[in-house]
Amino acid sequence: MEQNELKAAIEAVLFAYGEPISITRLAEALGEERSAVRRAAESLEYDYETRGIRLIWLEDSLQLCTQTRFDPQIRAALDQRRNTPLSQAAMEVLAIAAYHQPVTKGYIEQVRGVDCGAVVNSLVEKKLLEEAGRLDMPGRPILYKTTQDFLRAFGLRSLDELPEVFGEEPTEEEKEEMITLFE
Repeated sequence: MEQNELKAAIEAVLFAYGEPISITRLAEALGEERSAVRRAAESLEYDYETRGIRLIWLEDSLQLCTQTRFDPQIRAALDQRRNTPLSQAAMEVLAIAAYHQPVTKGYIEQVRGVDCGAVVNSLVEKKLLEEAGRLDMPGRPILYKTTQDFLRAFGLRSLDELPEVFGEEPTEEEKEEMITLFE
């Protein structure tokens, strides 16, 4: 497929799909190589810089969304109230989950020193956290991880873009020990 036609096809699929779609799935749907789709998407991303929409990368997935500079106009047009900001507790829970995922509620509570069940449930409802399986131990506690909505909300392409945390990162063995101690 010619470059402009490929860009138009990517744009059409992303618009119709609505949700993030992986480069692999997009390439399969278009019958093109992943590398060709990636190059065309990068070109499309550049094309949108002066437009009302933009192409965002969420790890290895793509999605169309609006330019943030038009948020006031979009809100006015949709007559929606502004989203309430996240509480300090919610931000702390998200930080713990983002840097140490997958984590259990017990792990988060041990780090914060307070009950976090309601906060974790709220973040799951807001689709900023999601279940990531269960820990293989008595009670089979639920493991949580951040979502693509989390990445989108914080303007990140991937968790690799999180700021560095000062201090020593616990080893995998230390993480496992903390999980088993507090469940």
